[in-house]
Amino acid sequence: MHRADRIEEALRAAFEPERLEVIDDSASHAGHGGFDARGSHFRIVLVSRTFTGKSRLARHRLVYHALASMLAHDIHALMLDLRAPGEMSNTPRHQASGPRRQ
Repeated sequence: MHRADRIEEALRAAFEPERLEVIDDSASHAGHGGFDARGSHFRIVLVSRTFTGKSRLARHRLVYHALASMLAHDIHALMLDLRAPGEMSNTPRHQASGPRRQ
């Protein structure tokens, strides 16, 4: 199973998201110290009721906890756009690059 698929599976189980995008952005980091062709740099867009009333830091901590086993060895970098339903995105969609998994 590809790492992006494992990330998606873990986040779906933890957050029951209304929207989830896991974008493997690893190719744009080729030559970088943490680069891994199997996937190492990911961008995540996640909308979930779980985030309602939580600070940005609290949301990040929840995601890090959900992905803890992968963060130790499989994930080098994460870019997170975490929102509660109805909140506006901080990351314009046109910035996303690489294969998308929805």
